[in-house]
Amino acid sequence: MQAMISFDKQLAPRNRSITLSDDEVEKYRQRVICLQTPKTRDELIDKTICQDSFDAFRFLPDNFVDLLFADPPYNLSKSFNGRDFKKTSLDDYEAWLDSWVSKTLRFLKPTASVYICGDWRSSAAIQRIGEKYFRVQNRITWEREKGRGAKTNWKNCSEDIWFFTMSDEYIFNVEDVMLKRKVIAPYTNENGAPKDWDDSSDGRFRITHPSNLWTDISVPFWSMPENTEHPTQKPEKLLAKLILASSNENDVVFDPFLGVGTTSVVAKKLNRHFLGIEIDEKYACLAEKRLESADEDKTIQGYSDGVFWERNTLALQNKTKSQKAFTVIA
Repeated sequence: MQAMISFDKQLAPRNRSITLSDDEVEKYRQRVICLQTPKTRDELIDKTICQDSFDAFRFLPDNFVDLLFADPPYNLSKSFNGRDFKKTSLDDYEAWLDSWVSKTLRFLKPTASVYICGDWRSSAAIQRIGEKYFRVQNRITWEREKGRGAKTNWKNCSEDIWFFTMSDEYIFNVEDVMLKRKVIAPYTNENGAPKDWDDSSDGRFRITHPSNLWTDISVPFWSMPENTEHPTQKPEKLLAKLILASSNENDVVFDPFLGVGTTSVVAKKLNRHFLGIEIDEKYACLAEKRLESADEDKTIQGYSDGVFWERNTLALQNKTKSQKAFTVIA
């Protein structure tokens, strides 16, 4: 692994972002692994691999993954801790997707589900590659409300997640991903009782089925305890929805572009096994630090009492209990 620079950093008092001290780097780099020989499922589960995915793929066993979540570099010019990914043509990006997606087929169980993230530029390529190898089930669009906007175009505030399966036999636990929404029109029956909603001390809420349009996701930011400096970190709440819906407890969740470990962390919190591959040692160490914290803290912001809350509604509820509601954003 490459030598690392100092990561000791002082944060503002209310900044809860996760950082690494030099001592922590030494501690967590001992926990990540690099594969040189073939491994079994039991040798790999609940591990973080620090290695290029294409190299690590050669040593993974067959048919051990129940759920694959992939958040690959989008077709944009972007730097990830000094590693640059350059924008290419759509055809070249599609070929790059094919180069690694085709290699994951060997790891997947016949009942496995696959989620691949992208933006509007890369979404068409993801669809075409997905159709080549899997059954297309849906495309989720989620609101990524961050940034100040654009002056000469529509502001980009959404991303896609393509939902594929290996076959027509797959897991989907719809009751585990219900959404708790504020009631705007409180209809009642002929006796004046609430119709399909509850009136409680917390307010008026309705439990609804999940859709493929998500407007309840908060992108990690400085006052959230899950935040890191990774430029494209996905929220724990987003991963929780996918993992709860498309896997069962003790299943294996695999992420070949792990980043700072959100997929593994959420899988651990939800009693799943996990395996992640990340090429950057700093990010891999951050993943291990977050996994250690998950031993003590199983909470997922925006997910409580077995349901997902609309953005900010859980914070408002907690505000009546604590003046620290700024840290509890749904």
